[in-house]
Amino acid sequence: MNRQAQSAVLFLLGSALLHAGSTDLYLRYVKAGLRPLVLAAGVVLVVTALATAWYEWRSRKHQQEHNHPEPRVSWLLVLPLFALILVAPPALGSYSAMRTGTALQQAYGYTKLPESGPLRLGLADYAGRAVYEHGRGLAGRQITITGFVALDHSGAPYLVRMALNCCAADAQPVKVALTGEIPPVLKPDGWLQVTGTYTPKRTKDAVNGGPIPYLEITESKPVPTPHDPYDETWNN
Repeated sequence: MNRQAQSAVLFLLGSALLHAGSTDLYLRYVKAGLRPLVLAAGVVLVVTALATAWYEWRSRKHQQEHNHPEPRVSWLLVLPLFALILVAPPALGSYSAMRTGTALQQAYGYTKLPESGPLRLGLADYAGRAVYEHGRGLAGRQITITGFVALDHSGAPYLVRMALNCCAADAQPVKVALTGEIPPVLKPDGWLQVTGTYTPKRTKDAVNGGPIPYLEITESKPVPTPHDPYDETWNN
């Protein structure tokens, strides 16, 4: 690939990063806190591309030489970049979740819960409190959590959030098993908001043997995919 093609590829890649960082597209690849780095990388690549193109133009202007044309097939390398710009990949879902062991970890500490009233918790927050706090502060409370639906090989339903340390490549699931008034029809990967009560019942993840708590459902409703489909607070 000649320098003109290299400049074009760098420019398109930088433009793709700027596009992703200036919209919500970057959330499909990295956690929200990395947006400034995505934008900075895009700026660096665009500037590098322009500088390379300028240097090549000046070199050609001051040199008289016969250059053999480069194979045009090298320009096919830009096609994946157009895919990055035009097509947003789906967030990881039930297929990945049920083939990966739960990543539930004990937090360094849990924030104090209000002493009464219903609770709206993150899925990983509920799971951690149910397992490692043995439901302290949860018993007898109305609890609402949100996640996407996953079914195991036997059809048993789970609510899941994929947790990120850095980017989608290291995403791991946190799972809550469902019991009680389960909806008669559950669509894998569909997002569901469920309300129910804590139960000490647990099961073990079939992949890595990790603990999975249950939530006893009293009501549920489908919800749209959230703005950020990945849960970033699971290990805080």
